[in-house]
Amino acid sequence: MKDLSTDYMGLKLKNPIIAASSGLTGTLDGIISMEKNGAGAVVVKSIFEEEILLEASQQAKEAEKNPLIYSRLSETLDYIDLHVKEDNLYKFLQLIGEAKKATTIPIIGSINCVSNEDWIHFTRKMEEAGADALELNIFLNPADFSNKEFEKAYFRIIEKVLAAVKIPVAIKVSKYFTRMGLSLKALSETGISGMVLFNRFYTPDIDIEKMALTSANMFSTPEEQYETLRWIAIMSERVNCDLAASTGIHKGKDAIKMLLAGATAVQVASTLYLNGPEQINKILTKINAWMSDKGFDTLEQFRGKVARGYGEDPSAFERMQFMKHFSEIR
Repeated sequence: MKDLSTDYMGLKLKNPIIAASSGLTGTLDGIISMEKNGAGAVVVKSIFEEEILLEASQQAKEAEKNPLIYSRLSETLDYIDLHVKEDNLYKFLQLIGEAKKATTIPIIGSINCVSNEDWIHFTRKMEEAGADALELNIFLNPADFSNKEFEKAYFRIIEKVLAAVKIPVAIKVSKYFTRMGLSLKALSETGISGMVLFNRFYTPDIDIEKMALTSANMFSTPEEQYETLRWIAIMSERVNCDLAASTGIHKGKDAIKMLLAGATAVQVASTLYLNGPEQINKILTKINAWMSDKGFDTLEQFRGKVARGYGEDPSAFERMQFMKHFSEIR
């Protein structure tokens, strides 16, 4: 076997394949299965800011309807708000703690967040529970017309979280920035240790018989990897943090491409749903065989090898490739 080890956010990984946050990493058995099938690390299924706040709000509304337990002068709502939040958080923290005891790979906690307010203290609890690192899936919807400071929110969230924890922090970002390159570079300079490109939004479709909106593909397709590949290649030598590739990575050859583009790690989820956790081992087997065929002994010998073709001016490089490609079409 070749040496597939890598350093991601200062964590020692036996290989670069990370089981991304999903329902498959939301149970102890699921996490253990990921390790048994070769995962280098696991991102625990995200806890959502909204579900905690919404549940507390709903229970508070129910309490307001009962005059026996609620008055405007009582502390009932404060108790319910605290109790609900802590109960949900306890279950999540318990999973992190159990996963740390049952496995030997890094366990990364995850929060899916939309604001920079009431959930920040959760990050400290994750650290105390034993999480080796934290991933913030900052889910700011580009279709939200009420948010006039879309990109500034990223920086405010990062600032608050970095002040709250000492473990490494990564952010998982979307493809929707006004100036992608400049934004990613600026985010990498905030003190974060890693950046995951990219998170995946809900994709709508239309049922023409029912004339109603419906969901398109729930899982990613291999065709979705190319935008990730482009930006990993462009940014791998231009950011001050590690880059993890995500979305559309289904097979070993896909992971190899991301490593050649400069990714430090590769996150997979959809392919695990479609092919089972065993797919991780198949991906690793392909990487190992490819390295043997090419004469590489370590990942560092080829990581970013293709990205260097972008040179000092990626826009000029892409323009040249575009012209070359389409000039050959008859």
